[in-house]
Amino acid sequence: MMQQISIYLTSIILGIMLFFSFVVAPVTFTTLNEENARKFIRKIFPYYYTVNLAISILVLICFIILKIFSLDFYLILSVAALFAVSNFILMPLINKYRDEKQDNKFKYSHFISVVINFIQMIFLVIILF
Repeated sequence: MMQQISIYLTSIILGIMLFFSFVVAPVTFTTLNEENARKFIRKIFPYYYTVNLAISILVLICFIILKIFSLDFYLILSVAALFAVSNFILMPLINKYRDEKQDNKFKYSHFISVVINFIQMIFLVIILF
């Protein structure tokens, strides 16, 4: 049962990530003007990272209880760590660079966040299959 819960939770993380990447972000920038879109994204993404970090920690706890320390454990550990890095380090930098109009640094740090998101999705797919 605990293993099924970890699969469900992992699927939830992937679903949230796909929904945010392919629905929330694009709709936000096509529906709202730039100023409001920026405000909305700045408010919602910390929740995105925090919720996914919390769920990935629950998956880690399931793995620890089951004493499963396979590749999947290390992949979900990496996913959790990357959510923490994105939330507490990368996102504040992205916002700072945007506010200070440091476009090259903003574009680079935003690109890094997109790459991290993509890597996390790949890791989640590997775990699920």
